[in-house]
Amino acid sequence: MTFDTYIIILEIRAEYMAKQMTELEKYYNKFNEDKRLLSRHGQVEYITSMKYIHEVLAEYDEPKIIDIGAGTGRYSVALAKEGYDVTAVELVRYNLGILKQKGSSVKAYQGNAMNLKRFDDESFDVTLLFGPMYHLFSFEDKVKALSEAKRVTKTGGTVMVAYCMNEYCVLMYAFKEGKLKECMDGGRLTEDFHSVSSEKDLYDYVRIEDIDSLNEAAGLSRIKIISPDGPTDYMRPIINAMDEDTFNEYIRYHLSVCERKDLIGAGAHTLDILRKNRI
Repeated sequence: MTFDTYIIILEIRAEYMAKQMTELEKYYNKFNEDKRLLSRHGQVEYITSMKYIHEVLAEYDEPKIIDIGAGTGRYSVALAKEGYDVTAVELVRYNLGILKQKGSSVKAYQGNAMNLKRFDDESFDVTLLFGPMYHLFSFEDKVKALSEAKRVTKTGGTVMVAYCMNEYCVLMYAFKEGKLKECMDGGRLTEDFHSVSSEKDLYDYVRIEDIDSLNEAAGLSRIKIISPDGPTDYMRPIINAMDEDTFNEYIRYHLSVCERKDLIGAGAHTLDILRKNRI
């Protein structure tokens, strides 16, 4: 391959990626993440994630936090209001604008999870990577994001990574919404029912073994992995209709089982809690 050909390929890829970013921006210009997490069913994911974030933060004196893919700041703004030193990175300008309008102490920047060159190595005690892995489609790009999160995290620090899960996608979209034949005929499901997503689908879905492979490639070790929402997304109408006492009991139930290995892969999301160990 000549140098000129290589440059042309890079330019084509850059143009293609820019187009996809535009589609992602269009999506998030309409999607209200704050509203989702403030809904009754969304509160389950938020309450659970915050519980584990606080457990992690308790391990450090005056921890510095980076929230990569911060969205509109649901987590980063809340943590800053608690007095933590929080930096946020968000790809979508619309989301970033909403985050900045909230008037918090969060230091917010536009940036890409796969390239955090603004930040030095070993800058943060706790790194949140809660959105980017939903929208990266190749193994290599996911490893880049995970490796960048690792790079900016101090040795001994914690990286918390969220994923969308495969079985939720198959059950809700292929079966519940009656899209099974369309997915199978279109090559969007393998014979063993693993989702095959592309950029036009906006979301990518994984299984636990996929997450394990990413951790191995990035050189991160697991502390624990949890399901922040469990069966909640399957039960949205029921959850949303619960009275306050019943909902509180549901939260208590969920927190008692969200680390169970037999349940983790079946929820809509997982939260992987990882350690950056000394080499």
